[in-house]
Amino acid sequence: MRATFSRQLAGSRQFAALLAGAAAVLAFAGCQQSVSKPTARAPVPVTIARVTAQNVPTQLQAIGAVKTVSTVAVKSLVGGQLRTVEFKQGDTVRKGQVLFTIDPQPYEAALAQAQANLARDMANNSQAQLEAHRYADLAKQGIVSVEENEQRQSAAAADAAIVSADQAAVQSAKLNLSYGTITSPIDGRTGSLLVQAGNVVQANTTILVTINQISPIYVAFSVPEQYLLELKKFNASHALPVQAQAQGNPHMETGELSFINNSIDSSTGTIELMATFPNQDQSLWPGEYVNTDVTLAVARNATVVPSTAVLTGNDGMYVYVLQPNRTVEDRAVTIGTIMNGFTVITKGLTPGETVVTDGQLSLAPGSEVLVKQASADVAGASSAAMGGATAQ
Repeated sequence: MRATFSRQLAGSRQFAALLAGAAAVLAFAGCQQSVSKPTARAPVPVTIARVTAQNVPTQLQAIGAVKTVSTVAVKSLVGGQLRTVEFKQGDTVRKGQVLFTIDPQPYEAALAQAQANLARDMANNSQAQLEAHRYADLAKQGIVSVEENEQRQSAAAADAAIVSADQAAVQSAKLNLSYGTITSPIDGRTGSLLVQAGNVVQANTTILVTINQISPIYVAFSVPEQYLLELKKFNASHALPVQAQAQGNPHMETGELSFINNSIDSSTGTIELMATFPNQDQSLWPGEYVNTDVTLAVARNATVVPSTAVLTGNDGMYVYVLQPNRTVEDRAVTIGTIMNGFTVITKGLTPGETVVTDGQLSLAPGSEVLVKQASADVAGASSAAMGGATAQ
């Protein structure tokens, strides 16, 4: 019986050992299976764009104020009753066009009186000159004294001076009469009519209307002082083009830089500029604010990418570049000017490469990507969007 129990115990130990061995084999097989079949990472969906070469203008952008080239407050040079108004307020007038007339009757009468005085004194002067000539001959013959001759000569000179004064009075009367017709001193547009016909105006005091010359017209704006050197350099070689666009107006007016102020505003660190625009269609209006662009230069065959492709990292700017095997690499870049949604790359990329423009947050160097959409090619989009680059 003891022998039988021993055999049973030995069989139980062998069975337990077999179970332990089988468990170890299964565990090892499970480990081998988990190591040999890792979980694959799905490709990252991204949007891409091609790097292209473009001619990119470098521009300074600022808000400008439209100013008139000339503003004239029209006044009357003579007083009197305003007889007629020969225009409507808001009309465009030409230089020399009649605007107002002053009642001429008082000035016509003054001219007639001055002319009559001149005629009288000319007759007196004629007689005085004859007597002076006769007394001069008599004095030579010793018939009259020297004193009498001198008196006659003085009287003749006084009469001649009176005639000269009368002639000046006639000229003044004619001027006053002409001043009664008030004409426009410039080409421009009239403002509000400040005095109606029938009112009495004072000489050189009452403003009748204000005229603004708006063709051509100025736009004044300021840019940071660090661009002064470039502005002077480029403007010395050729007139820098300037574009201005009024708020809500799709039309872009083109002019030229015509003035650089002789000092920098120390409180703002800016330099005041002024551009002249033909403004033939009068799209620019005095007093309004406009967006201005000054074209400094044009970068030929610049490398351009959409601005969304450029990221900022700890070591500076970088982009993700698509590789032929559908993976990406991060590439450090140096940027230049920034346009309307586009950035010039001065170092790090070459035209023809492809960059990621959306989905970069899920990428790492070497990540596989799935192109879900190709963004608008820079070559096509930039022709419309690259109206100018903002200098950085």
